[in-house]
Order: sequence, then structure tokens, then C-alpha cells
Amino acid sequence: MPQLTINGQEIGFEDGQSILEVALSSELEIPHYCWHPGLSVVASCRICLVEVWAPNPRNDNKLEAIPKLLPACQTPAADGQVVHTDSPKATANQRAVMEYLLINHPVDCPVCDQAGECTLQDYAYRYGRSASRFEETKIKQPKKDLGPDILLYSDRCIMCSRCVRFTREVTGTCELMVEGRGAQESIDVFPGRALDNELSGNVIDLCPVGALLDKDFLFQQRVWYLTRTPSIDGLTSGGDNISVEHNHGIVYRIKPRTNLEVNTWWISDEIRWGWKFIHDESRRRMPRVRGLDPHDPQQADLAWKSATDAALSGMQGTHIAALISPMLGCEDAWHLARLVKSIDPDAVLALGPVPIDGEDKTFPGGYTLRAEKAPNARGVRRVLESFGDEILDATAFEELLASGGGPASVLLTGNYPSAWVTESLEGALGDRFVVLLDTMPNRLEERADVFLPAATWMEKSGTFENVDGRLQAFERAIEPVDYCKSEAQIALDLLAGLDGSKPEWFNAVMTRQQMAIEPALKMFLDEVHLPEVTAPVESDMEMIEL
Repeated sequence: MPQLTINGQEIGFEDGQSILEVALSSELEIPHYCWHPGLSVVASCRICLVEVWAPNPRNDNKLEAIPKLLPACQTPAADGQVVHTDSPKATANQRAVMEYLLINHPVDCPVCDQAGECTLQDYAYRYGRSASRFEETKIKQPKKDLGPDILLYSDRCIMCSRCVRFTREVTGTCELMVEGRGAQESIDVFPGRALDNELSGNVIDLCPVGALLDKDFLFQQRVWYLTRTPSIDGLTSGGDNISVEHNHGIVYRIKPRTNLEVNTWWISDEIRWGWKFIHDESRRRMPRVRGLDPHDPQQADLAWKSATDAALSGMQGTHIAALISPMLGCEDAWHLARLVKSIDPDAVLALGPVPIDGEDKTFPGGYTLRAEKAPNARGVRRVLESFGDEILDATAFEELLASGGGPASVLLTGNYPSAWVTESLEGALGDRFVVLLDTMPNRLEERADVFLPAATWMEKSGTFENVDGRLQAFERAIEPVDYCKSEAQIALDLLAGLDGSKPEWFNAVMTRQQMAIEPALKMFLDEVHLPEVTAPVESDMEMIEL
């Protein structure tokens, strides 16, 4: 394997890698703004210039210095190279570039949403001057409304052109351009167009400074107060890797988590902003038994006991049909199936309706927007099939109920972000005993004999299987609101009620181990992709007590 040396450290590399890529792969920092692994290389920011020594084949391969500094992002790595990022020439360039970038920058960090995760701040501290020599009047650039979700603070922009290249190379929609020249240069949309493609929110993540901002997150929270929890897209079948950023039980934003095998560096706007139902005021938070007043203070204190007792009383001794939603995790589906099979070994299992919106759309950059709006249809079906019976789809389930015979009690699960109950399903239920587990109001809420409030995917742990058959685990980001519980925990509570034992606490890892005992589910032991564990970043700023 060829090797080069960066700041005295020998590093092996593969052909085709640039010096910057080699350094980053070995966790060596070379400052950069315009380079991004998912975009073309333009070498325009110039802060990554490094001093390079290379063997000269015309002089017996003796090591000689290349006279000028070279951009690390664009210079191919070569065997025997010696690279210096901390030499006097290289550091002088870094200081100069930072000084140029800050000449017209407003330095409004105290009111900037990017403060705390801004590479301009970081590099100014590490590579910049301690004081500015610029005394002239700064050029002021306007704020621009680029589209329904994104604002541009032009005077913060450092013209790295990442956003422009994204709309040209990844989405192919070309809404953004570079306007003007020199100090008056700025980013803008083409006349008559808006930045509103299905992946537009990614330009916010791409921006290394506080120029492109999320209207929804603007002035909502300081980033250093946010806790970041790795998760999986719970709205579509793509299985995109995301980070849920929250504070004190409130989710503030969703950002993509890099996974080159699934979503690379991007997520769609529907994933980025489609989670708001989690904190919707209409969210159902209390269990309810038909005929009992849910507003009675005594009933509120005993809500879960009354509801679980009523659910078991209505289902025990009957033939049961269970509709398991594709919005649930595999562990939820497994515990619910165990519950109904424990009550009725001949229980009918069915997969809930799978929403489809249009067709899959693949962008020039390779990202695919999925038409199937359910995260785990394949995982739920896989789990239910392990119980050995034929699994009905939603249509066949409805036809079974409409036939007039069959089950006397029905367990329904929803957890969809929007309405999912059809008039025909409501009519097919007839006078059967109905237990409903759901998150949002629907037309069955008053009809159900027992209603149990469920937790959304951000409020529980579990596993989703995406459209490509990839099993991916996700962690709980926030606590369930009020009286809500995960479907798996509800099932465990009801199972404990069957024999009067103490309910178990749901644990996703232990559940997967139990599931894997079944030969049909052994993949849950060694084929589930877990989120990478990242080491905490410690500040190199010296702290002193006052």
C-alpha cells in the first residue's frame, strides 16, 4: 500500500484519494470549507492549502519541496509525499484566509443560530488572528427569503458554493446561483424560482457558517443545549439514518446521519419536517374505557388499570383478530403477536394498511425519495410470519370482518401521522369488542371499547426493516408524553395481567435476543445494524475558575 507522511505521521492510502481525504480518514484535521465528500471539488476556499514535498524522478527521487502551496482537497495523494499543514507557509495562508473571510462578516455570533456548530468560529479560534486589522466599513448584504423553509443571511456567507453545487449535482433542480463578482458576490435564487425541491433542507446542513438557516428552527434553541440521539426515519420505507435533536423532552430538529449504504449524507424534507405530530396538541395522551368519564379525577388516577382490565376482560375467551401497523417497530409487533396468541392460539394476524404516495423518485445524486410512507412493513410482516400463520393484508382483514363471522374481538394499532381509518373498516367492525392503540385522533376513537395511547417512534427504542431489507435499530430520544406507552410495553402489561404477575419493563435489546431464539428470526441477533458510537468531543479551550 502506498504511503505518505502528514505532519510526521505515516499514513497508508488507496489510489485516487486526495491529501485531504487521506488526512480525514486518519482523523487528522486540515481546515476546509468548500470541500464535501458528496459534491464536486472546486478548491475555491483556499484554506486547505498545504506545503508538499515529493520525490523528484528527475533527481534520483530525492525529496524536493513544491514551490507553491497546494490545495489538499484537489491534490492527489502520491507515494512518498511529505505534507506539512503546520509549517510557517501553511499557517500563514490559514491566517490570511481567515482574515479575508472575516473582513465583511458581521461577527454576530451571539444571535446566530449556527453558533456552537460553525466552522468559521472553530477555524477562527484555531487558525485565525487574535485581533482584526480591518478598520474600514463592512459591506452589508441583505437577508433573502429563498423558499418556504430557508432563509439566507448573505453577509455571513463565505461563498463556499456548496449549496449551489448541491442543487446542480444532487437534486438537478438548479435553483441557486452565484450572483455578482468580488466583494459584492452573493448566493441567490434564479428570478421567478424558489428553493423548494424535495431535498432543499440539506443546504442548511451543508452550509459551514450561519448563512442558510432553517425557518422552523430559527431562534428556537442554542445548539449546545440540544441532546443528539441516533434514530431511523419513522415516516417512509427508506430507512434514512437521522439524528433527533431535543432538549427537556421537546424535539427541535431532525438532521441527517451519514450512512453511505442507505441515505449517504442527505434526507428528504418530509423526514426533516414531518415529525411535528409528535408534539401536536391533538395527540391522545390518556387511556379511555367506553362508558367511563375520562375527566373524572379518580378515573384519571386509575386510568391504565381500568383500561388494561377492561381490555383483557373483553378479549379473553374470544376469537381475536389483530391488525398490526407497519408504523411499529419489530419488537412492538412481536410482543403484540405474543399477547393475542396467548389469549387465542388461533388468533388472526394482519398487517395494517401501507400508505403509498405516487412513485419512487431518484435524484441525479443517487438519493431516492420513497413513495411508501411506512417505515417497517417488511419487518412487521417478517415478525408476524414467524408465528406460523398466513398474514392477511389490510384489505383481506377488512373483508374477514365484513363477512359477519370470524373474530369476536379486534385489536387495532395505528401510530400513523395522519388519518388512516376508513369508513368501510369502521363499518366492518360491527358490534365486536375493539381495543385500539393509537397516537392521533381518528374516527374509531369513540367507537373503541378500550383506547390505549401509544408512543411514537421517537419515544421508544426498536428496529425497522427498510425497503431494501436492511434491519436498523434506533434509540429512544425523548420520554413518552403523559400516559402514553410503547405498544411493546402495553403488550407486556396485558400479558402480565393474564396471570397476575408483575409487568416486565420493555427492553429492545433483550427482546431481539428473545426473538432470535426462533429460527425464522435469528437475523435479529446478528444482522441488525446499530448506530455507531461516537466519542464525545472535548473542548481544547482552557477553563479557569473565577
